[in-house]
Amino acid sequence: MSFNILFRSFQTLSYVGTYKKIKNRPLRLYCAAVLGTGIVAYNQYQSKAKMKEIMQLKNYMANPITPVEQLEQNKDDMKTQMELLIMRIQAEFCRALEKEEDKEAKFTVDRWTRKEGGGGITCVLQDGRVFEKAGVNISVVSGKLPPAAIQQMRSRGKNLQNAELPFFAAGVSAVIHPRNPMVPTIHFNYRYFEVQDKNGVQWWFGGGTDLTPYYLNEDDALHFHLTLKHACDDHDSSYYARFKKWCDDYFYIPHRGERRGVGGIFFDDLDTPNQQAAFAFVTSCAEAVIPSYVPLVKKHKDDAYGYHERQWQWLRRGRYVEFNLIYDRGTKLGLHTPEARYESILMSLPLNAKWEYMHQVQPNSEEEKLLKILKEPKDGLQIEDKKRSNA
Repeated sequence: MSFNILFRSFQTLSYVGTYKKIKNRPLRLYCAAVLGTGIVAYNQYQSKAKMKEIMQLKNYMANPITPVEQLEQNKDDMKTQMELLIMRIQAEFCRALEKEEDKEAKFTVDRWTRKEGGGGITCVLQDGRVFEKAGVNISVVSGKLPPAAIQQMRSRGKNLQNAELPFFAAGVSAVIHPRNPMVPTIHFNYRYFEVQDKNGVQWWFGGGTDLTPYYLNEDDALHFHLTLKHACDDHDSSYYARFKKWCDDYFYIPHRGERRGVGGIFFDDLDTPNQQAAFAFVTSCAEAVIPSYVPLVKKHKDDAYGYHERQWQWLRRGRYVEFNLIYDRGTKLGLHTPEARYESILMSLPLNAKWEYMHQVQPNSEEEKLLKILKEPKDGLQIEDKKRSNA
């Protein structure tokens, strides 16, 4: 850890004005600067490792689902920590997207409750100039697990003993469908589960972030993947490779023989190395969404496009719908949950999509270029090779 911190300190000095001022001065001064920056970085790392989410009522899109008094009384409980995290991530992402839109385009906020326990906050922006449909949802629900959910969890190796199982689930999920076909769609979801059986409470985290472009821009994909890789590497150097492959495998449409997009990361049932460390990792991944995606929106939202590109975008969105309704585990779990909020579950679907009988792309076209990647994904779009060539 200390070597990594020192190395990052050196990288930091390459970009800040301090380095420019001292690079021509004696070596001992430069070493002192590196050491000093390393101490600051280490202290920041330590603070981040111990940091807990704090309540920021005035910044959220709506009031928390759990009563404020209950959250204040249970500040250290992971259920509280996760609810506060997803409230913050939702608000930060919605406001980041609104900044890219025309002034009159704002998210509609719908706070809802569930009779069996809990509720959610659904934020949707529709018919904007930049975003045709953008949905950012949080849910904090509790109750008894339905049989279909128990069966699904047991099929993944969960040793759940009782017939009736009280559960708690909190998560944030978003799907952004832009108007311009040169801007990719992004999806992310981060969640926390607790299930109680006769042996006590079982807990785990899951989630991921993935990108679905309509036209392949390898620089965009590289930026996206590198941002996620840095978030993973801060916690475990094996995470990115493992969770990238998991993402490629999960977002696969078998009847089409292709992936939904150019991937990202995906994981589930994460309960190691301990609860606080797993929560810190999920926090880093959630905080990486804005820097991974918003620069791509800024870069392409005013790019030129025509009728042909728009029709291709709608065809690709049809594939998105197919995956979500047929294969997505989260959608199926939500639809099987008693008193489910179907409008919120289906917010991931685009405003417009298209199915065309026996559609074929033109050889050597930009559309064919994308399809080749979706059928045979590269290893992170050759991130390591590109990093070396840009060095």
